[in-house]
Amino acid sequence: MRNDQILPITRWVAALVVPILLLAFIILYLLPNRTADYFAWTINPTMTSMMMGAGYLAGAYFFTHVVLAKKWHHVALGFPAVTAFVWFMLIATILHYDRFNHNHPAFIAWLILYVVTPILIPALWWFNRKKDPGLPDALDVVIPKWAQTIMGIIAIVTLGNAVLMLLFPAWYIPIWPWQLSPLTARIVAGWFALPGMVALGVAADSRWSAARITLQSQIIGLVLILVAVARSWQEFDAGKAATWVFVGGLAALLLVVVGLYSYETAVYNNTRPSPPNNQTV
Repeated sequence: MRNDQILPITRWVAALVVPILLLAFIILYLLPNRTADYFAWTINPTMTSMMMGAGYLAGAYFFTHVVLAKKWHHVALGFPAVTAFVWFMLIATILHYDRFNHNHPAFIAWLILYVVTPILIPALWWFNRKKDPGLPDALDVVIPKWAQTIMGIIAIVTLGNAVLMLLFPAWYIPIWPWQLSPLTARIVAGWFALPGMVALGVAADSRWSAARITLQSQIIGLVLILVAVARSWQEFDAGKAATWVFVGGLAALLLVVVGLYSYETAVYNNTRPSPPNNQTV
């Protein structure tokens, strides 16, 4: 039955993932200088660590809403994005297995997470997608074609960059704004793949109700990454063009997502029926 139900196993998995992501955020974003003590491998410099931590908090926000959401299509858009991300993490782990601290409990957790989720997340999406009737909410608005086109362009650019960075990290290491290794280059590539898939999802599904929660999560991640840039600015090479492309690109993406979110929210509020004159809101 296409009743837009979220399967119980999907909620259970999401509930299990949330505390893991919150712990990763605390270690990577709040304690970026302590990854040698608390994480699966030592991450230098701190910008890479904080970029990862920002994404994990955004992910915790998203999966919390998977637990709480009333309809599958409200959160479905995020699952292909997470699928792309976890596959990037698995590939990076396999290719650079020797770089990890194999004796640390955090590595065991990392290994289990990124061996299981590349199969589990797309499986949850596959079985749950059969519940989506493809219909908007009773009170819903449409994402306009011009906005979908912009998001499609963002998807092509971001995903293309992510794939190239995964396949050819040596191209990026000399030009990147901060110091990267082949491992961290491929990890960073995964964090590009995720928003690229989000943009692709928005370009493909015009229901605002389908994009709203995932875009909220993306806004949180982008804001935290920009704060991380300010915190670790001494690690950036201001003489490299890529530094300004990275910072400007992040700011531009944030403006586009916030602008779309604000526009759609205003349209939604204007389409809601007004209460009778004798009632108060």
